[in-house]
Amino acid sequence: MTMDLSRDLTCDALFRRAGVRNAHAPALVDPPNRARVTDGAPRALTFAQADRAISAFAAQLRGLGLHSGTVVGLQLPNTVESVVALLGTLRAGMVAAPLPLLARRHDMVEALGRAGAKAIVTAGRIGGTPHAGIAVEVAAELFPIRQVCAFGAALPDGVVPLDGIFAAAAGETPPAGEAAPVAIITVECGSDGSVAVSHSHAHVLIAGASLALAGGLAADAPVLSTIPLCSFAGLALTLVPWLMTGGTLNLHHGFDADAFAAQAAALTGGVAMLPGPALPALAGRIAASNCTVALWRGPFGAAAEVAVTNVVDAVCLDETTLTVRARDGQGLPDAAVVAAAAKATADGIAVGAYRFSRHALDAQVAAVDAGAMIAALPDALIGQRLAGRASDGARMAAELTARGLNPLIANAFRDRSGSSSTRY
Repeated sequence: MTMDLSRDLTCDALFRRAGVRNAHAPALVDPPNRARVTDGAPRALTFAQADRAISAFAAQLRGLGLHSGTVVGLQLPNTVESVVALLGTLRAGMVAAPLPLLARRHDMVEALGRAGAKAIVTAGRIGGTPHAGIAVEVAAELFPIRQVCAFGAALPDGVVPLDGIFAAAAGETPPAGEAAPVAIITVECGSDGSVAVSHSHAHVLIAGASLALAGGLAADAPVLSTIPLCSFAGLALTLVPWLMTGGTLNLHHGFDADAFAAQAAALTGGVAMLPGPALPALAGRIAASNCTVALWRGPFGAAAEVAVTNVVDAVCLDETTLTVRARDGQGLPDAAVVAAAAKATADGIAVGAYRFSRHALDAQVAAVDAGAMIAALPDALIGQRLAGRASDGARMAAELTARGLNPLIANAFRDRSGSSSTRY
């Protein structure tokens, strides 16, 4: 398919085009196991319903006294709300700053402080974690953040509830003026901590268009994505292909094998987005008539030797570039993407969708226990995993959690063997 990607084109304009053409067609569909992920029953919205919710969300932000250009932090599961909130923020003329789902107080304070955020939008809970409560703690540390909003039930005092946007009557959002030069800010892991990376609409749209071209995506093609909208890769591989095709975006909050199998079985003539390391195990669940997109954040390793047809490999090692290539007739990856993935620096550790600085990891661990160690080990499904050793693993894990660090770091020290010295 082709698309005019002029400098003035925005993500919201693409959504409106699809909505005009397919107003009553299904636009957004929740994971079938949503109840395990967050509050509420699974949602399914048509383009017309999604458009009303997006406008209602934008109006809610404006009603809180937030102005054009305000940076809004977003931390939401891979559900309908994540798409509505991101597009609603942009429709309000504000800047969306999506955060990784495993970011906790320490990383959120650092990232949102550097981005200059003035509001946070999250969920009451994601899995068993009370994210709305964490957002309140972050707002207490960052004076510029004056509003915390959340979807879901049993929200902490002072948190603005958002579920009402799905019942709002149709209405127009006050015009926000011209799109700001910066539309979205994502978080990059640097050697000195979190780095705020700015993206224009054009930057995100062009990256996503390269995927649509490589995958030969057709108009109205359905999309099934396990890649949440909390990174440049998520925006380019999930949001943009959906906006360009105007089909249905089926969201999967990873990872639930049964839910994914059911969603994959219902996918016809579309595209499924997967983490690259999971490709050998999951590709067989996707019908050959569908295109599979594999996202890589580190070296291919043994997976480069696995032949899978009708696959597009996408390599994203940072928050600025995306290298996309379709596999050859034998189902093997293009040498260019294998080489790009091999450029992962010695300082970087990729654990699933997350990247860590070795220097920062060592410093965070040493601050708790100078004798503790943490390292990256190969993992068949997520590429690498963190493994830690400490004299008292349980105390180490508890202290890292209390400091508000990513739970992947704390879990590296969890006692899985019953001994005080742990290796995970």
